[in-house]
Amino acid sequence: MFDDELQRIKPGAITPGEDISHLAVADLEERISVLKGEITRAEAMIAHKQDKLAAADAVFRKA
Repeated sequence: MFDDELQRIKPGAITPGEDISHLAVADLEERISVLKGEITRAEAMIAHKQDKLAAADAVFRKA
């Protein structure tokens, strides 16, 4: 990794593929909760962007 990439990684951040074998059950459950929250947030952003695209299409669509 480059130095600027290391600086962007937040302490306690979840990194896909990292070793989680050392985590306690409570920590794993918290991790799942955080990830589910991120999935919900990403799905909401997808819906928002799809709505904007549909609105733009409606405006610029030729009849």
